[in-house]
Amino acid sequence: MTLDPPTLLALTVALAAAAALYLAIEWRSVRESSLLYWSAGFATITVGSTLALLRMNGFLLIGIWFANGMLVFAHFCFLLGVARFTEVRLSRGWLLVVLVWVSLLLLPEGPSWSKIMLVVNSLLVALVSLRASFLLRPHGVSLSVGAVQLRYVMLIHGLFYVIKALTVVIPGTLIDLAAFRGEIIQISLIEGAMAIMLIALSMTGTERYRREERIALLAARDPLTALFNRRALEVRAPVLLRATSHERPGAVLLIDIDNFKLVNDLYGHTAGDRLLVALSETIRGLLPANALAARLGGDEFVILLGNARRDEVEVLGTILRERFQDIASQSFVTPMAVTLSIGANLFDQPPASLTALIEQSDAALYQSKRSGRDSMRLVDLTLTGD
Repeated sequence: MTLDPPTLLALTVALAAAAALYLAIEWRSVRESSLLYWSAGFATITVGSTLALLRMNGFLLIGIWFANGMLVFAHFCFLLGVARFTEVRLSRGWLLVVLVWVSLLLLPEGPSWSKIMLVVNSLLVALVSLRASFLLRPHGVSLSVGAVQLRYVMLIHGLFYVIKALTVVIPGTLIDLAAFRGEIIQISLIEGAMAIMLIALSMTGTERYRREERIALLAARDPLTALFNRRALEVRAPVLLRATSHERPGAVLLIDIDNFKLVNDLYGHTAGDRLLVALSETIRGLLPANALAARLGGDEFVILLGNARRDEVEVLGTILRERFQDIASQSFVTPMAVTLSIGANLFDQPPASLTALIEQSDAALYQSKRSGRDSMRLVDLTLTGD
């Protein structure tokens, strides 16, 4: 098969249509707006490449100006998709891209017409592509493999179009857009077909990684409170516990709601769920750095602290109890106060296991319950403890 311009355009149409369809199918299952923008971009390339074939029949306005304008618009869709993926808001100044391209209608026909069209088209595509690549740069965290690939594919794609624009200044360069004549046009068509495959694969990998990451995150979270569940806590706690030492003691607070059953009995389980969410939000708001919080089940929660001092643990427990009691008393009137009982341990040696640590705190919690509830029992297991 000869790689002449019509054949390359037909190949581009097939690849772009397949990419648009595949990303649209992905969007139907994932519902990520970035996929929809990227699918629209490839669909636009499909239409634009089809219209580009019309220039050989003398339809220059549609086959050149309109077709190349759709190429610019397609890359703008790619940029919008990247902006959605990275959660960056684009300025309205990017609308000037459209105005610049529309202004080419005023360009008089002449010997340099094809070169000017090629320069403007190339620079606009390069500008949009490089901006998309810039948005995908790491922001203090590692990008997924797909996002890294997309970043560099867009970077190389943008630089190619910069070089494409610069070739116009080379003496003796032949550029005839109407007849698809000129080496740079042939090379551009080949690069375009390759770029479609690489960009589509990178986009798919980017969103697939994010979807898997979100699934893993959901599996680690309690569905009601969005705190970690027990399984996730068991995975993350060892790192924090291993760092425990005499200089950096750790602490655990086991939290239980007093008279929680009254809320469920008097106001229904939906009200009880609201109270659990309120407690989780209070915990999240008070949680210091280097700490973990989880819902163990029912109305039982746990907080793990690293590098904690006794006075800090006592202050945290007091504030948590006071804020929760204010919320519960204002929301629900019950025969007995809905409060918190807390069993806490302060330790300077890594425990045998998270389970053993929770069992120690459970004993302290039991003592707190027996002493009248609405209190915190702190057991200091450090070398300097009482």
